[in-house]
Amino acid sequence: MGNAGPNSIFIGAGANLGHPSYGTPRETLEAAFGDLARRGVQILRVSPWYRTAPVPVSDQPWYQNVVIEVASDMSPDRLLATLHDVEQAFGRVRTVANAPRVIDLDLLDFRGEIAPGGPGQAILPHPRLASRAFVLRPLADLAPQWRHPVTHEPIHALLKALPADQVTERL
Repeated sequence: MGNAGPNSIFIGAGANLGHPSYGTPRETLEAAFGDLARRGVQILRVSPWYRTAPVPVSDQPWYQNVVIEVASDMSPDRLLATLHDVEQAFGRVRTVANAPRVIDLDLLDFRGEIAPGGPGQAILPHPRLASRAFVLRPLADLAPQWRHPVTHEPIHALLKALPADQVTERL
């Protein structure tokens, strides 16, 4: 796959529960990408799909994860609100942290910007991005030269530092 440019926007997507209308986690996420496109978010590239163990390790079903590169004229905060709107439209119910879900859309990196976040505001880059194999592996497929906007660590170094219990299987 190619490299990301300085204007790249990356969204992480995952699910581990089927949806009654859309089907499997992957089918649900693919339908959500269509909804994003209808809302003005252009899907540029999609990473390979991964089957991933829950983080933290638990007995819940494994996830299907992917990273998409998108283009949008929206601000980071508006894009985050749009992701939340799509999650809600697809039945995401926020209960407890790390609970099983039918859809999860995370704004990972918005053109390398750094933002502290706040109520209704995006934290950039995503605060747990560097510690999650289910995000870093597909992101590395799309952007092998990507560096963390805050620490400037290359993605290969971040991957190497991950704990062994974060199992990812490329599909």
